[in-house]
Amino acid sequence: MNKFREFQEKKISPGQQVLLFLVGALIFPTGIPAMLVLLLPQLDKKLGIASFYAGNANMLFGLLAVLPGGGLAIWTIIAQVRLASGTPFPMMPTQKLITIGPFKYCRNPMTLGTLLAYAGAAIWVGSFSALLAVAILAALLITYLKLIEEKELALRFGQDYLDYKIVTPFMLPRGKTKAERGDWKAG
Repeated sequence: MNKFREFQEKKISPGQQVLLFLVGALIFPTGIPAMLVLLLPQLDKKLGIASFYAGNANMLFGLLAVLPGGGLAIWTIIAQVRLASGTPFPMMPTQKLITIGPFKYCRNPMTLGTLLAYAGAAIWVGSFSALLAVAILAALLITYLKLIEEKELALRFGQDYLDYKIVTPFMLPRGKTKAERGDWKAG
């Protein structure tokens, strides 16, 4: 964890920041969706896996996941940059704990939005391989969040993060938070 913290505390120049954003833009909103939509349906064909594409229904259900998922991911990035002087990248982490905006509803809105958008893309094209890739990515991201990021946030933000963790769900928003219902009181 110390090496991780040293890595995060390294000063990154504005040029490096732009480069990281460009690389991130190539991978997450471009590269992974392209793989899900273009490559994995072809893998299904090569493996003889039937598509579950049913025309307009796939487009509709795909869009019903892609649009809110993508919107949530964008809202999260804006909140991280504007409210906490950081980014979704571990190399340029937020400098403040964010508990408002999308972070009011769950602790990992970026992951929720991204996975929802990716699942929508897989549904849109009717690819079982793409759905499996999204499930594997989800498992990897959740493992990272639980084993590394939560510990790192507790080290960086201390009791404030631990209190936030108690009252805010991990990834799936629910009705009113514990604090809003009065089920939890700050210590």
